[in-house]
Amino acid sequence: MSEAIDVAKTPNIAKAGGGFFGHPRGLAVLFFTEMWERFSYYGMRGLLILYLTQHFLFSDQRSAVMYGAYTALVYIMTIVGGSLADRYLGQRKAVIFGAILLVLGHFGMAFEGEGSKEYLQIESGEYEIADQGRGNGRKLFIEYEGERRRIVFEGSTGALQVLDFASEAKDPFVPLGPSQQESGRPWWKLWGEWPQSAEMVPVATVIQEIPNNAVETRVERQDLYVNILYLSLALIIAGVGYLKANISTIVGALYKFEDPRRDSGFTLFYMGINLGSFLSSITCGILGIVYGWKYGFGLAGIGMLLGLIVFIWGQKYLEGHAEPPDPEKLKKPFLGPINVELACYLAGILIIAVSMIMVMNSHLIEDWFVGAIGLAFFVYLVGYSFVKLRGDERSRMFAAIYFVIAQIPFWALFEQAGSSLNLFTDRLVDKTMFGVTVPAPVFQSLNAGFIFLFAPLVAWMWIALAKRGREPSTPVKFSIGVIGVGLGFLALVAGITASGPTALTAVYFIFLIYWIHTMAELMLSPVGLSAVTKMAPARVVGMTMGAWFLYTGLSNYLAGIIARGTGADTIGGQLTDVAAAKATYAEVYTNVSYVAIGVGVFMLLISPIIKSWMKLDKPKADETAPAGARPSPAQ
Repeated sequence: MSEAIDVAKTPNIAKAGGGFFGHPRGLAVLFFTEMWERFSYYGMRGLLILYLTQHFLFSDQRSAVMYGAYTALVYIMTIVGGSLADRYLGQRKAVIFGAILLVLGHFGMAFEGEGSKEYLQIESGEYEIADQGRGNGRKLFIEYEGERRRIVFEGSTGALQVLDFASEAKDPFVPLGPSQQESGRPWWKLWGEWPQSAEMVPVATVIQEIPNNAVETRVERQDLYVNILYLSLALIIAGVGYLKANISTIVGALYKFEDPRRDSGFTLFYMGINLGSFLSSITCGILGIVYGWKYGFGLAGIGMLLGLIVFIWGQKYLEGHAEPPDPEKLKKPFLGPINVELACYLAGILIIAVSMIMVMNSHLIEDWFVGAIGLAFFVYLVGYSFVKLRGDERSRMFAAIYFVIAQIPFWALFEQAGSSLNLFTDRLVDKTMFGVTVPAPVFQSLNAGFIFLFAPLVAWMWIALAKRGREPSTPVKFSIGVIGVGLGFLALVAGITASGPTALTAVYFIFLIYWIHTMAELMLSPVGLSAVTKMAPARVVGMTMGAWFLYTGLSNYLAGIIARGTGADTIGGQLTDVAAAKATYAEVYTNVSYVAIGVGVFMLLISPIIKSWMKLDKPKADETAPAGARPSPAQ
């Protein structure tokens, strides 16, 4: 939302240019660059967990940890990319380099190969499992007694059933209801098939049934394409590391510190983030599930390419705000024939190598090791505060450390959206709406859509409460956000329980959890990093910002561990025991909900203490605009 600006009172406006809703033209360049970057990131992310479990046939557990490691590294590497840009490269060069890496990574995801092959081993022999379709429209077949036969899993016991049904055009199930009419695939149904659950009855004959405990499988993967997957994820990690935080820094550089348009400029920029997320979840989600993985990933790559083109074309509108701090320093030798600028780019290659190794071996990383990293940095921050800071500075720093740590339970649960919640939506939710079965990744657009609808209302609410002296403090808002993310999962558990042990959960419970989580996000995310940059002394705000990104990354890794706990047994990427899977989801989500609510209540109780640490009535001793301050890349 743009604000009315008095040009006479703000002399730097004419210099900046008012070509984008009264803001500098450079904001338009950054708006569309970031919009397309987020389009590519969220478009790919919405498909990733399904791609891992259905195309490469990784287990739910390994896929969840791999996904968690990937999202964690995306945030952690912004520390490296931001530091290199601040010290040497400048934001413009860093963003271009990051965008090139992102284009390569996203297009790399489109090289899918033929997929992994799984072989079913039962008493009568070994059978190669053939698959058709993606998402909940996926079907499995084997060559049985010389003929192609459909295989399914009985909902309540998980027993494997071989059917005398080989048609790929129709489904051998009909909904359980008064009419008992044959299902078929109506002309108005754009994608997917009828959902399969215990609430449906087969019209095909079961020619053999094998108990769950008598079935074994083995998987063969194409090593070349698995390694392309790892490399592509590593390229995206490095690309986001160089681009994400730096493009936000350029937005701030377009405005002088006292420019009244600054906050509304970031609001417009934030809307670009959510617009990209909203559009990609729908378009990439539909293309990837309905037409093929490569089309969804390819569209994400096209989006990033458009972002790169926009940024290169619009460099002139940045007015030199993103240039290297010392251009001559970039030309100085670093090691032999390698100068400083080339060394900064080679650091990106090192990030790619490290990220590829970590994602590839994420299932081998011990949980305690990741926790130890977080604990060690926490001890360092507290120790630094005791040794180097005094009085109000120390008190404010303690408040900043609190907010850095307090974000962990929120993001650990909120980020289930791309992993366990995405799988749950795909497998165990009746997604048929108005006669159309909606692909699971499309539902991830709900978060951005709800932000469009409710962020202005929340902002108005805070203003109205502030006028009455009733606006909650930042620590109270934080606690409400953490409680809210727990309540969201309790709402979903209510839907899981209401639907029974094997039936599909009603789709409106997915709308409900995304709405609750979005409202919780609006309580926590917009104020979190703002509080950190206000509380930390200006001379150490860069270190504190690094801590914020580090713990955001660790939160995402913890999200992967939680998602791992929801993992279910699958064959060909399909659940073998629906009842057991639903029970596991309900148990894990209930447990993490209670933990989050308990933590949130504790945070609410200690909020007066944290507010006293913040010392809002006293200015910071070194109140300057820190060069390293940058908005949160949480979106």
